[in-house]
Amino acid sequence: MKLRSWNVLVHPLGEFTAILILLLGIFLVSPGGAEPLVSPTWGFRFDPPEGYAYSGGDNKNRFSFASDQGGLLDLVVYEPGRYDSVEALASDVIKRLHSTSETSPYTYHGKKAALFTLRFTNTAGTFSGWGLAVELGAPPDQKRPLLVMLAYGPEDLAGLDQFNLSAIDSLSPSDEDRLSPGPVAVFSYPPTKRVSVDLPGLGARATIDAEDKQAAKATVDREFAVLTYYTASPLWKEAWTRFYRAIYRDSYDRLSDVAFETERSLTMKAQGTEAYTQKGPYQRTLAESLLSWIQGFTYERNLMGSDFIDLVTAATEGRGDCDSRALLFATLLQHSDISAAIMVSRDYGHAMALVQVDGAGARFDWGNKKWVVAETTAKVPLGLIAKDVSDPNKWLGILLP
Repeated sequence: MKLRSWNVLVHPLGEFTAILILLLGIFLVSPGGAEPLVSPTWGFRFDPPEGYAYSGGDNKNRFSFASDQGGLLDLVVYEPGRYDSVEALASDVIKRLHSTSETSPYTYHGKKAALFTLRFTNTAGTFSGWGLAVELGAPPDQKRPLLVMLAYGPEDLAGLDQFNLSAIDSLSPSDEDRLSPGPVAVFSYPPTKRVSVDLPGLGARATIDAEDKQAAKATVDREFAVLTYYTASPLWKEAWTRFYRAIYRDSYDRLSDVAFETERSLTMKAQGTEAYTQKGPYQRTLAESLLSWIQGFTYERNLMGSDFIDLVTAATEGRGDCDSRALLFATLLQHSDISAAIMVSRDYGHAMALVQVDGAGARFDWGNKKWVVAETTAKVPLGLIAKDVSDPNKWLGILLP
């Protein structure tokens, strides 16, 4: 079973769901809303597309969600020892649903996993979708609890496959997975070999996986397809936030060596200068140096596709438009333990980066912090913003985990 094309039908599951009364404490939600949901019992988290509302569960092991467009999500956790393997769990789910399915075992960040398709019929109609069985976190020498996540809906519901895949890919079985590519991305583009690439304009090289560019682009394309559903929705702000959060999550680990080599190169260029002798000035100078590098990229948009250059391509080919550059800037700074974020504006059709550093410059309040703005598409110093795009009420701040 291959998922190199994201346009694969998703598979549903209806009679597998237990519907109970919503109880407080099932999930912890970060302040601000529109944040990933976290199980306080098992530690897994997931970040479903906007519009999925909690519909039932047992306050510990079973959780169900339904979207306003007909999509359904079910998550069930099984105590260690209930099933011998993820394949056995997937097989049992398929058997109980009387589903026509295909199952593919693989390894997800050191955890055993199995992705499977579903297609079944019950009294409510014919459903299709995807399922994932995966180990949750536990010491390697101990039996691990298993989680099955099912994303599905009516088979004739156009476009639901992208939502289903997006929902499953948003799952982080343990906290260690939250800044690594998701289960669908790893299944579709498993790690292969490390290759060396240029960092344009720096005279430096970094290593990425040979599949990273294709994998990152596939995630961008899928998430953009989901995002377009919310163009006229009152949830558009939440949907935009999730779009960039999903790209950040998928790209963060892919860019680990790029971030290291970029910081090292920029530091060596300024080595011995007074600005690099103390932590505060060092952070400011690194942000300024990184901003200058990204400002030198070739401006490029993909109006025939997702209109977002994936971050791996942007960093290694030196191209992209405002939002890809802003998110790249923020991602690389986060790797250097410098708090960064982005802000986007539908009114201005623009995006800028935000960074927590000392010094002068225009600042925007977001998340109880004052952020210095960073314009990535014009050769201007850190902290400067054009007057015609400076109204804070027309910007949406997007914080990164």
